[in-house]
Order: sequence, then structure tokens, then C-alpha cells
Amino acid sequence: MGKPTGFLEYTRCEDETVPAKERIKNYSEFHRALDAEKRKEQGARCMNCGVPMCQSAISLKGMVTGCPLHNLIPEWNDEIYRGHIAHALSRLLKTSNFPEFTGRVCPALCEKACICGLDSEPVTVHNNELYLIESAFSQGLMTPRIPKVRSGKKVAVVGSGPSGLAVADQLNHRGHSVTVYERDDRIGGLMMYGIPNMKLDKSVIERRRKLMEEEGIIFLTGVNVGVDVSAEELLSGYDAVALCCGAKKARSLAVDGIDKTEGVHFAVDFLKSTTKSLLESGLEEGTYISAKDKRVVIVGGGDTGHDCQATCIRHGCSSAVQLEMMPAPPGERDPGNPWPEWPNVLKTDYGQQEAIALFGKDPRVYETTVKELITEGGRLKGIRTVRLDFSGGKMSEVPGSEEELGCDLLIIAAGFTGCEEYTAQAFKAELTRRGIVMTEEGRYRVGTGKVFSAGDMHRGQSLVVWAIAEGRDCAREIDEYLMGYTNM
Repeated sequence: MGKPTGFLEYTRCEDETVPAKERIKNYSEFHRALDAEKRKEQGARCMNCGVPMCQSAISLKGMVTGCPLHNLIPEWNDEIYRGHIAHALSRLLKTSNFPEFTGRVCPALCEKACICGLDSEPVTVHNNELYLIESAFSQGLMTPRIPKVRSGKKVAVVGSGPSGLAVADQLNHRGHSVTVYERDDRIGGLMMYGIPNMKLDKSVIERRRKLMEEEGIIFLTGVNVGVDVSAEELLSGYDAVALCCGAKKARSLAVDGIDKTEGVHFAVDFLKSTTKSLLESGLEEGTYISAKDKRVVIVGGGDTGHDCQATCIRHGCSSAVQLEMMPAPPGERDPGNPWPEWPNVLKTDYGQQEAIALFGKDPRVYETTVKELITEGGRLKGIRTVRLDFSGGKMSEVPGSEEELGCDLLIIAAGFTGCEEYTAQAFKAELTRRGIVMTEEGRYRVGTGKVFSAGDMHRGQSLVVWAIAEGRDCAREIDEYLMGYTNM
């Protein structure tokens, strides 16, 4: 695929990134795409490797490398190289419903498995995908695909995150009539309110909503299923129901007073308040949780913690420290972590890059957690931290390692413990010990009825690409249930 000698002739060239001190002045996306000729060269680097690990999604030592959607990456890289955007698009859309989402927020599992990465740099699959879908939109190739025949079957999808949207998109194109229920005022789930605008501009989600509506999907926002609409109404009014409500039950900290102290917030609430205010008033109405002039501590070293770091900097915080319980990954790939395993190496994400540029040092503190809150009149004034020791196969506090740290805003980005129970309970769906909907392994049907579940609500907290993959598989199972067979 691509140019046979492309991987020898061209080096990896990523999209240009706006310098940190410039991009923190606004909430706009900060990557600038390569021109068409440079992108063709990057497509040419995709070699005829025989066994394209990039599209295989292989689990090695508990981590997956390769695309969970099994995108036909070598095929559309070849078409990009040849300048055949329409042909490339047809191959991409065969396996991927929303490349404009994954092309922005996916950590590129495909690239970790690219064979070029064995002894050089992997192909820019992530950037190539985004270039392709954005070129398709700009060239008018993304037109409504309205089903010519309708099945007469009606499906309700509860939740409009990536899994719910994938279920809806697949079933609608199959000819079923789909209605999506969303309790927030805008669709997108955590893509809308859990991922900052500079990482995923919300106009991208609205653009997709418009296209899906033109194709026949109905979106009902501001409707909380299990509260505003009963499970019985959906079960009686639809032939199948898909629960795709996410895993939004935030994990707290085992610290006294954590739920009673002013100045302590969960990351999802903090990020949502900023995005909602940004969309409605450009942050002028001032009701969002502000980090301006505050000493911020973020607990959590994952993507959400990075997003909080970047958001606080744009607010104008006076400092921002990021605590991580686990030890720091190695700076270079360990010999015991060979390709194509997921590379366990230290990554400095965009939020940390901005903190280094602004404050002159890396904001991350490893093997440390919050031991105690320091308050004054119920208001947070600081925290007491403690170092952690992981020797002997278990975690323990290091005696005498306590330190005090000034803190006006504590943001908890420690992940999630499962779905919010009320919707699952309304549909009599049993939850596992992990707080997710129970189904047979590898299946999506809840019990023996007409209820199905997909995405984080079914899988647990995960990536957008996994949510889309789950939505596609769930849609196939629903189609088979409705029709007695499936050709999806």
C-alpha cells in the first residue's frame, strides 16, 4: 500500500501545533493541518507490510494495540497518497462512524501497532484520518445517506455519547426508525461536556447531529429517562431499547470532609461548567467553576486530569499541581516492553506542556495523594499530601512524608466507578461489581427482553473508539433481534 519506498523516503511529520503560550489565550483547537501534498507523503509512508497490525486490536499483557474498529488503514492511506479522497472516504466509513471524533481525541492505538514503529517512527494514522474526514466535509462528500426502505421497527437509544450515536447511526442506515434520548441540553455525552473545546470543538458534534437528523434520526434533548420518561413508556413504545448512558459515577477520595468542603469539585462537573458557559456566553455570564487566580491541585494523571490542567491555565490560575498515585513511567521504552505492546513510557500531554511553558516546571507529582484537607470556615485553604510506596506488591504511606500545599481549588479526576444506577434500575438491568450493566460475555442484550446496553455503561470507563466499536456491535445484535437475521 502507498508508495513501496515511501517509508524509506519520507520521515514522520505531524500536524503543526500552536505554541503553548499562544494557544492558552483561547479555547480553540490548536493543531494546524498539513497541506495536501505533505499529507500525501505521510500516506505514502504506509508500507505493504503484509500483516497490518494497525487494524488488528490485539491484547498483549492486558493492553490493546491496533484499532478496535478494525479500520482498513493501509487501504485508505494508499488512496490518500494517490489523491483519491472519495475512494479513501468510502473505505474509512465502512468501519468508522465518526472519524471526526476519533481523529481528534483517540490516543491512536493504531499507531502503537504500526510496523514502521518497530525501528523508526509510525505512520501518522491519526492525523491522516482527521485530514480525510475534514477534506470530505469541506469537499461536500459528506451528504445525507437516507435509507430507501424502512423496516417499520422503532428503536430508542438512551444516551447520546459515542456509543449511543454509533447504535443510532448503524440502525438508522439499516432502515430502522431511531429516537435518541439525552438528559443534557446538547448531544455528545462526555464528548460534549467532558472533553474541552480546544481538544474537540463542539461545532464538530453539532455538524454530525445535523447530518444524522437529515438522515432521519430524532434527537430529544433535556429528557432524563427514568425521571422525565419512564422505562415502561419506552418499552411499550419501541421494539428495542439501547442503554448507552456512560459510566459517569465519579470516584471520590477517602478523605474526611471531601464532600462538604467549598472548593472541591469532580473533574466532570468542572469541565462541564466551563464548556456550557463557553457555548452559551463565551464565559461572560460567570457561573462556571473558575480557577482564575487560584492555587489548583488536580488529583489524577489520566486524560481528564490533563484536560483540567489545560482548562485551569486558560482560566488564569496562579498555579496548578497534578498529583498521581502511581510511579512515573520510564522516559524510554523498556526492553521488556517491546513492539507491538502498548508503550509504557512517560508522555507529556498538552496540559503539562502548557504548564511547563507558563510556570517553568512540570506540574506532575508522582506517588503522592491527598491525606487531609486544610479548611477555614468550611472553605478549602490547602491540602496535606503523603508519599506512597509500592514496594512489596502493595501500596502504603511513607512515614514522615507529609507535606502541606496551598490549595484554593481541588479537582478530583480519579476516574469513574460505573454508571449512575437509576436508569439501569428503571429497566431492571442488573449491575456487576464494577457498577456496569451485566450481560453475557461478549454480548449486549440485557436478560431475555428487548433491552440492550453498550459503551461505558456496559464496558466501563474507556476510550471513545471503544465506545463506537461497542455501539456498532450492539447495533448488530439489536438488528438480529428485530429481524431474525442481520447483514450488518
